[in-house]
Amino acid sequence: MTQAKTLTSKELKHVLEQISLGTHAKRDRAMLLTLFYSGMRVGEVAALLYSDVVDESGEVKKEIKLAAEQTKGGVGGIVYVSDKLHKELKDYLKAYPCTNKQYKLFYTQKNKARGFTANTLAQHFYHLFRRCGISGASSHSGRRTFITNLAEKGVGVRVLQSLARHKSISTTQVYIDVNDAMKRKAIELV
Repeated sequence: MTQAKTLTSKELKHVLEQISLGTHAKRDRAMLLTLFYSGMRVGEVAALLYSDVVDESGEVKKEIKLAAEQTKGGVGGIVYVSDKLHKELKDYLKAYPCTNKQYKLFYTQKNKARGFTANTLAQHFYHLFRRCGISGASSHSGRRTFITNLAEKGVGVRVLQSLARHKSISTTQVYIDVNDAMKRKAIELV
């Protein structure tokens, strides 16, 4: 099975430009950047409720606590919200404020309360990347790009494993796409 493509910053910018032309630009931007800025799985993003992301005062939380039923493997976990993701979610919530904390965070045209399923969201991203002409990209590209970018910046594999919520460090290592920039940086350490 082929690994999902990790996106370059230029490719991500291209996808965001294409999203900005769409009917649901704010939603699609927030969903995409949630994948790329948090490393969450597409099913986890699809499962997000307003109550997972918004605190009692209506502010975006700094940590998203995923329940076991929202995750792969049935083990809950914490997703840390970076400043970049916090800003994106805050912008999204300005456009689509919470009316019921038990509603899905990311609406669909068919049912605003129920939102996307993991499968429909994966298909949504598949078609988005195809329209953008990015071969090999999928809903899993956000997670792989997140892990690879952090590895490129020198974040240790144990921290990456924890952020990815992988049981095995070997699983995390498979996600890291070694590139020329990483190799050049490494040889300069000699």
